[in-house]
Amino acid sequence: MNNGNGDREEGIFVVVSAPSGTGKTSIYRELLRMFPDLRFSVSYTTRLPRPGEVDGRDYRFVSQERFRQGIAEGEFVEWAENYGHYYGTSRRTMEEFRREGFDLVVDVEPRGAKALKAQYGEGVYVFVLPPSIDELRRRLHGRGCESEEIIARRLEKALDEIREVLWYDYVIFNDRLDSAVERLKSIYLAEKSRRDRQGRRVREFVQEAGRG
Repeated sequence: MNNGNGDREEGIFVVVSAPSGTGKTSIYRELLRMFPDLRFSVSYTTRLPRPGEVDGRDYRFVSQERFRQGIAEGEFVEWAENYGHYYGTSRRTMEEFRREGFDLVVDVEPRGAKALKAQYGEGVYVFVLPPSIDELRRRLHGRGCESEEIIARRLEKALDEIREVLWYDYVIFNDRLDSAVERLKSIYLAEKSRRDRQGRRVREFVQEAGRG
């Protein structure tokens, strides 16, 4: 983002992970709405669009062949296969937005988050949890569009992902959407206010104070 002197500090990225059915998408979409300069890393996927999803906004929908080509060419900083479909985060998107000074929200599962941390060694890592495991079960069943077998697989995967929560920087319990949004907003603003994220501007301010 602009540092006040026409220059741009390198952007930060906020990595958000959560089990399926936790409501993380609703939370970070509200954050994106609040901060127009905040960008979203649109993931690539080989699955078909769901009703209401828009190519380029929710995902970039590509063929299996196109995705495998991207893997071979190192196009994805992280990728995974879930339920027969590929998902991946574009390396170019990550690096271009950060270089241009835009902060970036990245929606990935814990394995992908670890890959980002290993690659960049920085970022703000946030894990969203449901109020309880029982509530998670209820939400998964409440979708009403998947078989019991798929729901059981999603729950098993969700429990595996929850076990990864201990290495994240922040945890948000999604008891209420408005409260969860406010917590994510607070995390984002606090991270942006850190001295080391405003290095150039702080140094120039101190130098000017020294001359005064």
